[in-house]
Amino acid sequence: MQTIGIIGAGAWGTALAQSLANPDRNALIWAREPEVVQSINTQHENVPFLPGVKLNPAIKATSNLKEAAACDTLLIVTPAQYVRATLEAMKDGLPESKPVVICAKGIEIETGFLMTQVAAQAAPQATIAILTGPTFAAEIARGLPSAVTVAAKDNATAQDITVRLVSKNLRPYTSDDMTGTQIGGAVKNVIAVACGVLFGRKMGESAKAALMTRGLAEMARLTSAMGGKRETLMGMCGVGDLVLTCSSMQSRNFSLGVALAEGRTLQDIMNERNSVAEGVHTAKAMMVLAKKHAIDMPVSEAVFRCVNGDATVDESINALLDRPLRAEGV
Repeated sequence: MQTIGIIGAGAWGTALAQSLANPDRNALIWAREPEVVQSINTQHENVPFLPGVKLNPAIKATSNLKEAAACDTLLIVTPAQYVRATLEAMKDGLPESKPVVICAKGIEIETGFLMTQVAAQAAPQATIAILTGPTFAAEIARGLPSAVTVAAKDNATAQDITVRLVSKNLRPYTSDDMTGTQIGGAVKNVIAVACGVLFGRKMGESAKAALMTRGLAEMARLTSAMGGKRETLMGMCGVGDLVLTCSSMQSRNFSLGVALAEGRTLQDIMNERNSVAEGVHTAKAMMVLAKKHAIDMPVSEAVFRCVNGDATVDESINALLDRPLRAEGV
């Protein structure tokens, strides 16, 4: 019997457990909060983070990190800014042969590191992979179909991990470009905030399409500068995730942008949520990377200035509209 350990009991971690649990594969969720562990184990529902979705009774939860780390395959589904601390807490129980699949989408603010770079420092002995793509937790938990990208250092490793993680409703595609895969998953959250602002200000679908396209150009520039492949962004981890996240109020980042456009403060928006909008953190990290690699990322900069309090929503929009004309090449 294969065992999957899901480290992080938010909506996405719970949805992954629901998708992966089957008669041949047990899913064990680690949660920091005792009430979440109790809710999953006694009510078969994650009431705090994924209410209304009845979970497979075979899914179990624990607050013992060592117990979860002993599973055959681990999924790290904590927010991106906590991935380092999570891996460091488990590193003594992570042998070289154990696959550790990072499902967080973001960039470490303090260092500007991608999650694989964080993992290389925090758990250098582990076999690291990335799972990312266009998915909403509530839909995956209800058994609706979707597809993701699984990226690893080589295609053989990626294929081995997809065999461990394949399920009826979650179709994995493989890649050996971990850099491009991660940049797509991170930057799209920033672009989604910007698209939410446009939606909130009723600026139209044409403007949103233009903004998404220029956001894709920023992804491509950063991917190339960091040694990734631009063509990777044509897959689930780039265009697929960008389209989904920039088009629905189910997206935490898109809905945050809408709230900003309506005049609410970032602090008030964040205070009423029990989930993380990674685009806020990633916008800050984007400025570190843009400066380091000497590339232009105007949409990301506009979002950063807005969430950082350096510019109002109107000033951020006008800054983009007033940019000099240029050729369309990315």
